[in-house]
Amino acid sequence: MTAPVPFDSAALRPRLPSPLEEVADERFTRHGVRLLLKRDDLIHPQLIGNKWRKLVPNLEAAAGRPVLTFGGAYSNHLRATAAAGRLLGLTTVGVVRGDELADRPLNPSLARCAADGMRLHFVDRAAYRRKTDPGTLAAVLRAADAEDAYVVPEGGSNAAAVRGCRALGEELRDHADVVALACGTGGTLAGLAAGLGAGRRVLGIPVLKGGFLGAGIRALQSEAFGGPAGDWRLDERFHFGGYARTTPALDAFAEDFEQRHGLPVERLYVAKSLYALVVLVGEGAFPPGTRLAAVVTGAPFAS
Repeated sequence: MTAPVPFDSAALRPRLPSPLEEVADERFTRHGVRLLLKRDDLIHPQLIGNKWRKLVPNLEAAAGRPVLTFGGAYSNHLRATAAAGRLLGLTTVGVVRGDELADRPLNPSLARCAADGMRLHFVDRAAYRRKTDPGTLAAVLRAADAEDAYVVPEGGSNAAAVRGCRALGEELRDHADVVALACGTGGTLAGLAAGLGAGRRVLGIPVLKGGFLGAGIRALQSEAFGGPAGDWRLDERFHFGGYARTTPALDAFAEDFEQRHGLPVERLYVAKSLYALVVLVGEGAFPPGTRLAAVVTGAPFAS
């Protein structure tokens, strides 16, 4: 049994509320729409954006126990958890999808996790898909020698995380009519919508294809708040082929946005949401006078 480590919130001190910056972009202004960037990428240099908002409530709940969580080979969530473990002196274990990766050199993302002290445990893809099954989870914990660990789900989205993300909506409720963000597991949107308040809505841009995210968000809100919360919807058109997929058109768009506004654009989430907003404003999705806030949930990976 690993001895508990006291939680030291000072090691994870955030910049909150995160900055809200209005940018001039003729693709929006010619339709009478104001574009604001909610710079959650500036909350913390290593627990960037929604990762801070979702992880800290779980780290507090872990009460010093080792933390075990799940992710793919390029998971931002795994990197953030590993960084938090280093900063707090906590043991972290990352369960990585794909046992075939165990015998390959680590990619830069997983190498950063290992450098931050995370112990990586690779599982086959069939077992990974069943990771929420109690029997499968127990077997994974045994195999990873982490039966005493506090388990954080893939993407960090659970009731504690959703309640932590409610503050994002509270920070925006007096400043935006519509808030847009890219979604992976939906935990950030679930909390944001609850905190935003009446008369405002949230637009989620899923980065995975499959059409399953709506049910997941409803389940998270039920777990966190006892039922539906806030006005939100999803637009499933902008996943660009699925998670970790990009196209030359998306890369060109992101590079152009960077040059226009001096914002480093993370490709797997943020670029997709900003691209979606340009398309939607061109389709007339937002009436003139709309204050449209785009949540910058992450930053490009730096090794």
